[in-house]
Amino acid sequence: MDNLLYPLKFLPLFKQKVWGGNKIKSLGFDYDPLPNCGELWTLSGVEGNESVVENGFLADNHINELIEIYMGELVGEKNYDHFGTEFPLLIKLIDAADRLSIQVHPDDTLARRRGLDNGKTEMWYIIDADKSSEIVDGFEQEVTSDEYRQYLAAGHLERLLHIEHPQPGDTFFIPAGRIHAIGSGILLAEIQQKSDCTYRIYDYNRPDSDGNLRQLHTEEALDAIDFRPTANGKTHYTYRPNSTTPLAQCPYFTTNLLVFDKPLHKDFSSLDSFVAYLCVEGVAAIHSLGTVVPIHAGECVLVPAIADSVDIHPAGKARLLEVYIDPKQWQGESQGHSHDNDWLVEFNPRAER
Repeated sequence: MDNLLYPLKFLPLFKQKVWGGNKIKSLGFDYDPLPNCGELWTLSGVEGNESVVENGFLADNHINELIEIYMGELVGEKNYDHFGTEFPLLIKLIDAADRLSIQVHPDDTLARRRGLDNGKTEMWYIIDADKSSEIVDGFEQEVTSDEYRQYLAAGHLERLLHIEHPQPGDTFFIPAGRIHAIGSGILLAEIQQKSDCTYRIYDYNRPDSDGNLRQLHTEEALDAIDFRPTANGKTHYTYRPNSTTPLAQCPYFTTNLLVFDKPLHKDFSSLDSFVAYLCVEGVAAIHSLGTVVPIHAGECVLVPAIADSVDIHPAGKARLLEVYIDPKQWQGESQGHSHDNDWLVEFNPRAER
């Protein structure tokens, strides 16, 4: 069966949002008749929204069906034992023409106590941002639960928040429990645990498409929020061309950045995991398991775990995010609240621009 698997490309899943924009169309996608595309899900195992294979003889099968068949050969033996037959990540692009709600996600412990499969830790890689764009990344200073309630009730929550001004290439690691929001004019890539659970805290009194105010989750969010300040939310890394630059490492995912204009060879013989490539700029070709799969900005290719190596050939300059789950990271997985950046790998503070 080994010789049947190959790098898999998936059909895009387009999501209209009240805050969505049209920057994703500039990447070459057509999501008519939707008036906007707030989210493009490039690789999803979320029930009811599973990604469907586009290429090869496995086309029209969705990702979780293939995990049932190929098991560890597709996702890695330890990953299969740990996560079962559902793909454990959600990888997407977010295009915010308007600001998103201020929100928070539960960690695994709280989520499971509330009957959910898992919480949501995530990371953002900024692809494009207007000069005036902002993101919310935690609190500016430590607050108590009572203080938070008072400011929220008075409509002054924004006074407590830590604001960042993102630029292309910036990376933010958002652990479960951190209050956060994406501002207007931002196009980013998001890598997250497989979860669609969001506690919406404040939404600027904005109506939905039917004219109704969107639901808030004020009480549900209280037990999830980490009230400590965000000292330095942005990931600092040194950009290294034609090599692998680590961005984030945690029990839920490892994400690396590849910016290259020459062919790259990657050896994964000692990694017991799938490897997903999300292209955020340019065009490249993924060579592995005797198959060549082209990829352009906004597309995702999944290389099965049985692949010992991958060769990537750019057409000019290309920029890819490389994502996998390293079972060795589970040793540091928190059993309670996972609020801080203990898992985040930081580098030289000369961030790429």
